Amino acid sequence: MSWQLLYAGVIAFVIVQRLSELVVSHRNVHRLRLRGGVEFGADHYPWMVALHVAFLTSCIAEPWFLDRPIRPWLATAMLALLAIGMALRTWTLTTLGDRWTTRIVVVPGEAPVTTGPFRILAHPNYLAVVIEIIAIPMIHTAWLTAAVFTVLNAGMLYLRISTEERALTRFTTWDRDFNREVRARP
Repeated sequence: MSWQLLYAGVIAFVIVQRLSELVVSHRNVHRLRLRGGVEFGADHYPWMVALHVAFLTSCIAEPWFLDRPIRPWLATAMLALLAIGMALRTWTLTTLGDRWTTRIVVVPGEAPVTTGPFRILAHPNYLAVVIEIIAIPMIHTAWLTAAVFTVLNAGMLYLRISTEERALTRFTTWDRDFNREVRARP
């Protein structure tokens, strides 16, 4: 199998994964709303979606239009890094169960999740996204995509994390239960 075919497979896999996550998220948002869940950050959600669509498009466009080579040693390292990011994402989604969404939905009064990766990280899914935004394009040495979207994602995460933490502090015992000294924050 060629490296280009492997890269195309990775991109296709990530696109299918993201689309299936949107289906799961939609179902979970509905369930959370039935339990009294309140959404926060709806105004920035379309921008986040656009960022991720643009990212995946750029992962395809940069190698194609700028004729980026695949360096097997770099591709191998980035595939390993991507596997770590995907494992963290899977662990996070599994831990959150029906509370995981692509939106910020908080059920007032529900205890925050403090198990699984949340024992050591405040926002493990966001760390997984950071890893993926670096690893995926760098499989095909698309360094421009990795750099630009790392910066754009940092801005989005700043907005997203601050919005999420305000919502959790306001409607749950997150601030009290979440020992910030123990858990790493992005």
